[in-house]
Amino acid sequence: MIKTLIQLYHQFRELILYGIIGGSCATLDFIIYTLLSMVIPYLAANVISVHCGIFCSFFLNRQYNFKVKDKTSYRLKIFYIVGLTGLAVSELLIYILTDLSGLDHRLSKIITIVVSALLQFFLNKYITFKKHSHG
Repeated sequence: MIKTLIQLYHQFRELILYGIIGGSCATLDFIIYTLLSMVIPYLAANVISVHCGIFCSFFLNRQYNFKVKDKTSYRLKIFYIVGLTGLAVSELLIYILTDLSGLDHRLSKIITIVVSALLQFFLNKYITFKKHSHG
């Protein structure tokens, strides 16, 4: 049983750590979003808060999860492009869920965080933090 749990952890380690780091950065994103949406339109607040989440996530994932520290500026550019993809999905979903479906914008934000986090995990794992062979 313990051996199976350890094997599962090693098999899904990156996803687990991505979830922990992502959860922390998503919390930061949501707090900033909630505070900003009190004073500026919620879609503008989303743009700013997602950027905070992108940079938080890049540096924590680079350091503690994927542990790939070469080509930092290149990887940051790719991560940022992936983050902008997540931002586009987030903006569209928040708009659809809030303006067209009538959900509270904060609930819409939570839903979009989950959807864009899953999309970005796979893009970042296989593109941004792909380990290059040295041969």
